[in-house]
Amino acid sequence: MSQPSPNAVSSLKRLLVACAAIGLAASAQATTLDTIKENSRIRIGYANETPFAFTETDGRVTGESPEIAKVIFQKMGIKQVDGVLTEWGSLIPGLRAGRFDVIAAGMYITPARCKQVIFTDPQYALPDTLLVAAGNPKGLHSYADIAKNPDVKLAIMAGTVNLAYARESGVKDEQILQVPDTTAQLQAVRAGRADAAVGTQLTMKGLAKKGGDKVQAITDFTDDPSHTGYGALAFRPEDKDLRDAVNAELKRWLGSEEHLKTVAPFGFDRSNVTDKTAAELCAQQ
Repeated sequence: MSQPSPNAVSSLKRLLVACAAIGLAASAQATTLDTIKENSRIRIGYANETPFAFTETDGRVTGESPEIAKVIFQKMGIKQVDGVLTEWGSLIPGLRAGRFDVIAAGMYITPARCKQVIFTDPQYALPDTLLVAAGNPKGLHSYADIAKNPDVKLAIMAGTVNLAYARESGVKDEQILQVPDTTAQLQAVRAGRADAAVGTQLTMKGLAKKGGDKVQAITDFTDDPSHTGYGALAFRPEDKDLRDAVNAELKRWLGSEEHLKTVAPFGFDRSNVTDKTAAELCAQQ
């Protein structure tokens, strides 16, 4: 039998190397899901923001999103869920850099974020509302109500989207009291320096609970539907198989009594369940 020529040997080697590279690339696509299942362990990235995700005084990671993640991954056979505390602005960079496998921080789905990560369908819908003096003496139920009464003062936490929402609705700058945090919003309404404060429904309900019988969070706030926030788990774009597996479990579970019991300690209830999809929200202009 004749020996193959040097060129044939060289071609064969190149072919074997190419096949090996293709095989490695193909296996890499499923690495995250396979590794998680094999090790029965996953890392969730979160930022301290009550009630969405936070660290308890005993070091335990909890909040609406981590608790949902724990249940869902347990249903997938993954026993250990490790929390990785991260500043909010570093969550997406940290995920993409591989510091953790999923963002479980109640992150809102937005078209801009959809260009960097892939989301499950939302686990909640969260509108805004107003914190007002008990009895709502000024009859405030919308930004429009505030705008048409120049004597009304609205406390807004600096740096939030609510500042733009208020201005777009005709609220004048002289009506706006910008404050550094939610505690200052509560203090402003309690002291009468503001007639109302605005923020997420859960945040305002939490402030009302802290504020006692002097304040209340209204239940009938009229707002642009596009201002509603939809929170979800987020994954690296290459981990579509992991996202899809989680999404399938969520679809079966969200809205169940077990789900509602899991999120109730954080202020969520059936009114926050939504049938919106990530695809819809990512496609919004």
